[in-house]
Amino acid sequence: MTESRSTEPRIRAASPADVATIARIWHHGWADGHAGHVPEELYRHRTAETYPPRVLERIGQTWLAERDGVVLGFVVVVGDEVEQVYVDASARGTGVAASLLEHAEGLIARAGHGRAWLAVVAGNARARAFYERVGWRDAGPFDYEAETATGFVLVPCRRYEKRLERP
Repeated sequence: MTESRSTEPRIRAASPADVATIARIWHHGWADGHAGHVPEELYRHRTAETYPPRVLERIGQTWLAERDGVVLGFVVVVGDEVEQVYVDASARGTGVAASLLEHAEGLIARAGHGRAWLAVVAGNARARAFYERVGWRDAGPFDYEAETATGFVLVPCRRYEKRLERP
């Protein structure tokens, strides 16, 4: 059952108690959006065990969307970058991702930035179409340095940007 955008999720700061839930959503969402679009070395590295430490490192920059106490997705904001945004597969198409992005845009604008940016894997057509629908524009290609246990892997990405109104 798809819920309408009128039932906005509650956005709240993440806490260490949320690490396992965020890690699960991130792992499944990343695998779904990146399979066949990133170097095999990176795909092999991103196992379920690699996510909890990455989540914990970012916990102070992470916000969750929840409805009725159930976490539906999360967003990580670092400076002017929307570093991560993932929604549980069961909540896709319900407005959760748009709510998370809107929250991230507000955080970035209130921090004094006039533009937000994010990286999206070039082959992730579903994500790219979503970002464009909510007002982000494709600013061109670049190689993103994805960290692994043995170093970095270059991932072909697109840089998406959105101009923000400062409060």
